[in-house]
Amino acid sequence: MGVLSSLYTGVSGLTAQGEALGVIGDNIANANTTGFKASRAEFQDIISKNLKGILGGNQIGRGVKIGAVNPILTQGNVDATDKSTDLAISGDGYFVLRGTDGESYTRDGSFHFDREGYLVSNDGQRVQGFEANEKGQIVNKVGDIKFPRALIPAKGTTEIVLDLNLDSRVEAGKVFNPEDPYGTSHYSTGVEVFDSQGNKHLMTLFFNKSSDRNWDVRGMVDGKEVVGGKEGKMSEVMAAKLTFTVDGKLDTETVSKQAFNFTGGALQNQQIKIDFGDSITTDKGKGLNGSKQYGKESDLISWRQDGAAAGTITNMSFNDEGVLTALYTNGQAQDLGQISLAKFENPEALFKVGNNRLKESRDSGAGAVGKARHAGRGQLFAKSLERSTVDLATEFVNLIQNQRGFQANAKTITTTDELLNEVIQLKR
Repeated sequence: MGVLSSLYTGVSGLTAQGEALGVIGDNIANANTTGFKASRAEFQDIISKNLKGILGGNQIGRGVKIGAVNPILTQGNVDATDKSTDLAISGDGYFVLRGTDGESYTRDGSFHFDREGYLVSNDGQRVQGFEANEKGQIVNKVGDIKFPRALIPAKGTTEIVLDLNLDSRVEAGKVFNPEDPYGTSHYSTGVEVFDSQGNKHLMTLFFNKSSDRNWDVRGMVDGKEVVGGKEGKMSEVMAAKLTFTVDGKLDTETVSKQAFNFTGGALQNQQIKIDFGDSITTDKGKGLNGSKQYGKESDLISWRQDGAAAGTITNMSFNDEGVLTALYTNGQAQDLGQISLAKFENPEALFKVGNNRLKESRDSGAGAVGKARHAGRGQLFAKSLERSTVDLATEFVNLIQNQRGFQANAKTITTTDELLNEVIQLKR
């Protein structure tokens, strides 16, 4: 039986080496597969019997088998691309996909948007991420990443913030005349205001110094844009008073009039907060941020308002935290969602299902889903893809080594065959 057993030992070697060659061939075939992780065949010996029982030693082997085929989870090279929906992970995380067969995971970040607006993989699996609310704030709710095709709703202005300097050197006492506002004011500047339907209106602010450290402010628009106004004449929609301290800081800001009653069916008596800065008395601030009164030419330094017209998406892009941001025709930018990543305690045990996808297994554990740069999930790179970890030079060396192993095991069988032939010849 000793000679015959060597045949089975040789066959086990041929089988194991053949399977190892298959693993190497699979690695070579996937040398250019995005996010692919090279695998390695792990050999284990087979014990036939112990000659001395439990005393140990004097054991006869029965060959070899493939004990496991484990992926080598090293980081692949991250190469830059020109496609805005390409994403690469540097770290231990996996993209989360959802399809008809449930959730799966991948390192392949070559995504695109389908005709329904969903971000999908190349085989149609929908990419999962954290959704954004109506204000563009990312919330802790996971769902499909999708961009809206409809118009972004218009938003009426609710706040205007101004940072300006009013020249303390001008002489007080100039009488303001609404018939000639530009000629009877010390300084004027314009800001945009949006009504509830998203129509843009230009409001001109006129500043008059009434006395030392005291200023009157009037906001006026073309009369045809407000209810009761006359075309060609300015209509007052806002009035306020500003006071400053002896060192030029904003002390008080008091709005005495608001009459934002725009035409065209817009909301009447629209409430807009006019903020001139961090006033000391009114806002209980320090007067360091916002409007000042210094001995320098009056000038508008900066301003902002929160209204916008309706708009459609013109462009979308991901940042390196996986946040999808849309740019609209009205100049607004809004976050639509954030890519979620999953991390596993034993990622080597994930089950391959093809198409660069993996499934959760009992040994891999459940995926802990979260955001990039948190809990070791890794960092995302936009407009990038992770390349295969296959090293062709190493694979060719392994290929030759396993080929020689296969040939050597084949030699074991041919040698055993010759010995069996000698046994048969003994009878003659």
